[in-house]
This record gives sequence, C-alpha cells and structure tokens, in this order.
Amino acid sequence: MAKVEILGVRVDAIRKEGLYEAIGECIDRGEKGSFAYVNINAINIAQRDEDFRAFLDGARIVYCDGEGVRLGGRLLGHRLPSRIALTHWVWDLCAWCEEHGFSIFFLGAANEVVQRAVQNVTARSPRLKVAGCYHGYFEKSGPESDLVISQINEAKPNVLFVGFGMPLQERWIGQNFVALCANAILTCGSMIEYVAGVRSVSPPWMANHGFEWVYRLCQEPHRMWRRYLLGNPLFLIRILFQRVKQGRL
Repeated sequence: MAKVEILGVRVDAIRKEGLYEAIGECIDRGEKGSFAYVNINAINIAQRDEDFRAFLDGARIVYCDGEGVRLGGRLLGHRLPSRIALTHWVWDLCAWCEEHGFSIFFLGAANEVVQRAVQNVTARSPRLKVAGCYHGYFEKSGPESDLVISQINEAKPNVLFVGFGMPLQERWIGQNFVALCANAILTCGSMIEYVAGVRSVSPPWMANHGFEWVYRLCQEPHRMWRRYLLGNPLFLIRILFQRVKQGRL
C-alpha cells in the first residue's frame, strides 16, 4: 500500500476494499489497530498538536476523508484515490460487518442520539451484532472514563466507533489504546449524529466536487466558520510554501 506525506502527515493511498481487508485482518488475527481519517482540519491540527500527529503516525491506517486533502496531495505531486467519507460509508461498513458476523460499538453523541443511531443501523442491517453503545458526554479521564472502558471491554466489540470530534477522540483513544478490548478502533467525528438522522449529508454533487464544507458551514456557521474560512486558506498557503520548498513553483 502506497503512502504519501502531506505537510508532514502520512496518508495511506487506500481504497474501501483495502480498508475492509485491513479491518478484517485485525479481527481475524485477534489483533488491535486504530483507523483514522484526515481532512484539512486534521492536517492543520497536526501542525500544532504533537500528540495528535503522534496518534496519526501510530495508526494502522490513515485514510483520506476530504477532497481538500486530495487537492493538496495533487499540488505536491501525489495521487490519492477517491476519498472515503465515513458518514456515507458507514452503512456499507455495517452491512459488511453483518455479513461477516462482526460486532460493533458506537461511542459518542448524546445518549438519545446514539440510541437512535443503533436503531437506524439495525433497521438496515437487522442481523448486525451491536455489542453496545454509550454517549460521548462523559469525563474523558478518571473513574467515569474507566467505567466506559470497562463496559466496552465487557462487550468486546470487533469494531469500535469513537466520535467525540477532533482532536478529543484521537487523544482519548491514544491514552486508552492499551486498555481497550476492541479489534478495530475507528475515529468517526460526528458520524453517529448522521446515522441517527439529526444531521443531514450534503447533496452528492457538492460532496463529489469538494463543496461539502460549504454545506456544513451553512448548517453550523457559528461552530464551523473558523475551521473553513480560516483553516482552508491556511492549508492552501502551507501547501504552496511546500511546493516552493520542493522547487515546484
């Protein structure tokens, strides 16, 4: 599997089929691995957060979730395959888990939201083994976090989705990776809210042409304006500086 580097962040040039294979290997071999996605926001966070970058460096797979990262890669002379957006892919992933008898655990969002997400995913995949779920509004260290870990470990899911938002989810996984009893641990951001139906995905034409961020900005302008209106130009400026260093301009 080819790997590229974008502003010091490793990104695996992997397609969905490769991700299925890597997750299946973890489960079949009784191993444990973390699977992380990167978008422009992730690349920007990695420039200032050493722990976050260390988490990405240690992940089994780091896959591209955003068209902006693919554009940055092209400007630096790299080719990444089509992005893998977990908000869309999760339904196929759960159907694949159902087919292979793998269990899942949702961790994140509000309690009623994660419960609804479980209901929606099992409505589509009725034979899917849901090992459990837990909301994301708990103290991320100390007794409460230990209790959540014990519940996950009792359930022993094959696939654990962790959605606290970036970089909190990566930090929590990194701090508790050794203690967690799950084969494939996937960061998932706000995916659980999309599965629950409390957030809507962008139209395909926007997602396929790199404008999904505009849709999300319109949905949550107060929360997202810094990420997109400041973060996206900053990313492109950094890419252009990197091109200069490479002698590509």
